[in-house]
Amino acid sequence: MPTGQLVLVATPIGNLADISTRALDALRDANAILCEDTRVTTKLIRHYGISNTLLPVHDHNEQSRLPSLLARLHNGETLALVSDAGTPIVSDPGYRLVRAAIEAGISVTSTPGANAAVTALCLSGLPPIPFMFLGFPPRGEARKHSFATLRATEQAGLSATLIWYESPRRLCETLQDLQDVFGSHRPAAVGRELTKHFEEMIRGTLEELAEHFNENAPRGEITLLIGPSPEEDTGAHDLDQLLLEALSKHSVKDAASLVAGIVNLPKRTVYSRALELSKK
Repeated sequence: MPTGQLVLVATPIGNLADISTRALDALRDANAILCEDTRVTTKLIRHYGISNTLLPVHDHNEQSRLPSLLARLHNGETLALVSDAGTPIVSDPGYRLVRAAIEAGISVTSTPGANAAVTALCLSGLPPIPFMFLGFPPRGEARKHSFATLRATEQAGLSATLIWYESPRRLCETLQDLQDVFGSHRPAAVGRELTKHFEEMIRGTLEELAEHFNENAPRGEITLLIGPSPEEDTGAHDLDQLLLEALSKHSVKDAASLVAGIVNLPKRTVYSRALELSKK
């Protein structure tokens, strides 16, 4: 018996009209729909008059459900995977299932559609390529540490627009941490309630965005972006100069250790750059 198929179905990120005919057909024809929250997916399929079996698959049960789901796929069934909103597995559950299906030789396909990160990027006015999507930032002290690591990577040569999802309850704290690490004048944007009636895209510096949301409490789904390091940022050039000088007298390992202490960057980041320079 031929194996079945796992179909990743993109769903609307806010406006229920933003779904393709192929996606609706996939939801209608599948043997079952795997979803994060049955309440959310029920609203969508009822809107389009679709009746199907919904199976909850989320962070807390995905691993334990793998054997039974793979068995159904091996038996020839077609399963549709959706998230609460947008494209499945992008900052949502499903990656472990997709990986397991691929390893088991099961066909995996998709019906592409909405994605909040890409939509916000297109509307932000920030450089679209390259960009780096980072999901939700950590909470508390770990958040600032993760930002510091990204800033260190910029000083080692990274230049990209950075994108996160964030809770409206934590947005103001996150904007403050971003200012502390990347500077108050870094260009940024916040997309709120994208594709919905109260859609809003606020653009400005990190300082201006922080002031705006301190005065206007954020609500709804949030996508946060900051632009790449400005061209006059000499961090990458300064790091290379220090490393080249150190490499002329020391091994790669010793040069990296020495310079990491000077520039206050993670040793691993500095070592990687030192290794690249040593090969030129």
